[in-house]
Amino acid sequence: MSDAALIDRTQLPRPDVTAQDASDILQLFYALEGVVSELGSQQDRNFRIDTDTDRFVLKVCRTEYATVEIEAQNAALRHVAKKPDAPRVPRVIPAHDDQDLIFVSVRDVTYQVRLLEYLDGEQLTRSKHLSLDAVQELGALGGRLAAALSDFDHPGLDRVLQWDLRRAGPVTLTLLSDMKDQVARERIAKVMVSAIRRIQPLAGALRVQPIHHDVTDDNVVSRIDSNGRLIPYGVIDFGDVVRGWVVADLAVTCASLLHHADGDPYYILPAVKAFHGQFPLNDQELKALWPLVVARAGILVASSERQLAIEPDNAYVRDNIEHEREIFETALSVPFAVMEEAISQAVAATAPASMPSTLGRLLPGVDPATIRFVDLGVLSPHFLAGEWSDPGIEEEVLADVADDEGGAATRYGEYRLARTVVRSPNAAETYALHVDLRLPGGTEIVAPFDGRLERNGERVVLVGDGLDLHLFGMANLHGIGVRVARGEPLGTVSAGQGARAGILRVQLCRESSIEPPLFVRPGHAAAWSSLCPSPSIVLGMECDAPRPASEALLERRQQNFARPQKNYYAAPPQIERGWREHMFDITGRSYLDMVNNVTIVGHGHPRLARAVSRQWSLLNTNSRFHYAGVAEFSERLTALAPEGLDTVFLVNSGSEANDLALRLAWAYTGAKNMLCLLEGYHGWTVASDAVSTSVADNPRALETRPDWVHPIASPNTYRGEFRGADATAAYVETAHRALDKLEERNEQLAGIICESVYGNAGGIPLPSGYLEKVYAMVRARGGVCIADEVQVGYGRLGHHFWGFDQQNVVPDIITVAKGMGNGHPLGAVITRRDIAEAFEKEGYFFSSAGGSPVSCAVGMAVLDIMEDEALQENARTVGDYLKERLESLGEQFPLIGAVHGMGLYLGVEFVRDRETLAPATAETAAICRRLLDLGVIMQPTGDHLNVLKIKPPLCLTKDSADFFAEMLGKALAEGW
Repeated sequence: MSDAALIDRTQLPRPDVTAQDASDILQLFYALEGVVSELGSQQDRNFRIDTDTDRFVLKVCRTEYATVEIEAQNAALRHVAKKPDAPRVPRVIPAHDDQDLIFVSVRDVTYQVRLLEYLDGEQLTRSKHLSLDAVQELGALGGRLAAALSDFDHPGLDRVLQWDLRRAGPVTLTLLSDMKDQVARERIAKVMVSAIRRIQPLAGALRVQPIHHDVTDDNVVSRIDSNGRLIPYGVIDFGDVVRGWVVADLAVTCASLLHHADGDPYYILPAVKAFHGQFPLNDQELKALWPLVVARAGILVASSERQLAIEPDNAYVRDNIEHEREIFETALSVPFAVMEEAISQAVAATAPASMPSTLGRLLPGVDPATIRFVDLGVLSPHFLAGEWSDPGIEEEVLADVADDEGGAATRYGEYRLARTVVRSPNAAETYALHVDLRLPGGTEIVAPFDGRLERNGERVVLVGDGLDLHLFGMANLHGIGVRVARGEPLGTVSAGQGARAGILRVQLCRESSIEPPLFVRPGHAAAWSSLCPSPSIVLGMECDAPRPASEALLERRQQNFARPQKNYYAAPPQIERGWREHMFDITGRSYLDMVNNVTIVGHGHPRLARAVSRQWSLLNTNSRFHYAGVAEFSERLTALAPEGLDTVFLVNSGSEANDLALRLAWAYTGAKNMLCLLEGYHGWTVASDAVSTSVADNPRALETRPDWVHPIASPNTYRGEFRGADATAAYVETAHRALDKLEERNEQLAGIICESVYGNAGGIPLPSGYLEKVYAMVRARGGVCIADEVQVGYGRLGHHFWGFDQQNVVPDIITVAKGMGNGHPLGAVITRRDIAEAFEKEGYFFSSAGGSPVSCAVGMAVLDIMEDEALQENARTVGDYLKERLESLGEQFPLIGAVHGMGLYLGVEFVRDRETLAPATAETAAICRRLLDLGVIMQPTGDHLNVLKIKPPLCLTKDSADFFAEMLGKALAEGW
């Protein structure tokens, strides 16, 4: 068949067959009845049939398509089904006369009809985002299918198919001939020419075999795994099966992934690696893969535009065309050579590229020993506080480091902090592919290799044989468009004016067709570094930044750091810096910190740093010495507490604070029995762990409590035993019954410990009036009331400084920690004098870091910052705003069961069913991983680990609240 005949066939409309027609065919030829609904298709008609027991797909095709081709599809399905390692494929269901393919007339037009098994599952195309596991499995599935088809044969495979990438060039150009948008037509044509030129020299080495040629997100079916993610397991629609290039099969899969890639073509690499692991590709196939992906993208767009012109009401094509346009744009977003290199690296097929052996010095008059290298990375000492974000900071630092006797230089391959972008769903372009040198104006520049000198805007490029030199900041050029020999002068360093005066930028590139960027994303760095090697080889000095070794560092952690001390995430980013509500990993990736309630005033606060530095320079010791800080800080704390709570113990942590509070209760009452709430968490010491009942923190919590601990019902009005208007009385009654049991056994009560707001369960407020009634009952029996404010107090609720204020009660003992030291080991117990002095019966109390001069300086600085920056008020206003935004998301997404909390202690609870409240545990974990990819640090909490625990620094801005809500919405809308 000629290309023209092929195109004529593609102009045919779909068969004129309705759902009723399909129902009639099913009854007459297959003796089946059921509900018939049409499925999408570009040129066939497909119908799903739901009977009482099974599902099928009826496929109706025009007779212009050769019968032998359709028979080949059926044969391929049967062949693959026999392979033990192949993906699942539909069974072919014969008609009543035992024929796989029948001919049926509908309104005097004859069509080819067949029936297939319907594979249950979801299509990946419906999820905008696909998890790494899904991408990998899609690639592996394609590789297994290619292996299964490798020994298949049928005469119907030798067909002319518009999608056959061996014919991509002429088919696309023919498709474009009727395209009315001239600009778009010329753009697609130009891209296709470039792609075909890269494919043609490799074509002879590309293996040919039977291939599916349409393993796409549309044509695989997926199941939801235990983590709530779609994972493909089966392949449908063998309509494009053909004898073709095996690498074209993978190219089709990769192209389909690009509309899930959020603009990042590197997204396909896990699929490439997985396919290669199942069905290894040769070097030429790996090199041809990306041009074939681009060719596929061009065909998709051109074909859909043409089909819409023929059939404007084809909803399937209309719905898909935006995806196809996105595929095309993403495919064009990176040079061919870069993706070819990235693909080669992904399957470990890249050998180190050789460099020219005769390279001279670019700056022969500069003594390398006089050059000082500047650290502009994440750990740079030059960036105090938030100075890394100041415009022009890199040039300023470079100028400051340079002096009259020598110069200064930046480092190649450094992840620049100043290049990060906060509140971004994508990693910023932080990796430097160049070196900047600050040198005296007039410093001579000579050619390090033979080449031709050209100008490209501000760039001066020395084009050599396999290596180009890109220079910025030159003056006195010795000619443009002329040949230059190695060692000949090129010009001088520009003296210039302003911040960039005397700065020469140096960059190398192996590809003359590329204008290399100065910075690239960390995930793209390896491929770009291969194409743009370090300028060290022409500068005669080692100017490379040290490479991060995050994986090795994680291994060291796991070898020497006890494993029960878990880290967030299975593959955690290496976080090394923070600023306000932002954290930065070692590659300069910015994350919005929405979980770190330890740093209440924000990361890297300069005022706090100065206070600590000053006190360390003066004195740090323990609280048994006499100094002003401990008295002043204790006064500040008691002034914040309700009247009567006038005595302070300073400790190291919240666990220690709660442990001490329990011991105070025992000492004061002479009893040991303690009430606590189910789902609560209070710490890791023996005593504080004993009253912690959260099974999320300790799966054996409920079966290992000592006999002095008496957990009572969790007053969780969302998913607890009692809900609604009568919940308070019902939960109070559970406490009453526990107290009655103690009285029946003639046992005394020491008290009750609970969080004033259910922090560990996700910021759930206690029922109105609950603590007032329970505290009264406890005190009536001689017990004391401990308010654990470690997580929820200290201004975090915005509307109240202490959580117990929301319940209109005053406890006997307050415990606080975490935020009061902004990450410094600092906690406190605030109580009455008589309770505190009762402890002396057991001896004195001492905590090494608690109350030290540095700890006191930290504590007072935090309080000063909170007051001066109105952080409690910010927690109220921004927290209320954020809660409204989260509640709005709850109206859009049924997965959100409730939004708990107030201020900047919020919880978003995910449920699979709003009636049964079945917890969406796996989905919550997957959403947290997805949020990390989008630049948000978030973790699950609650006994079911189905609540997002939202407790950011109190300096959180409205912009950051918006970003969090938007990224959560993006995850919920696109998938995880």
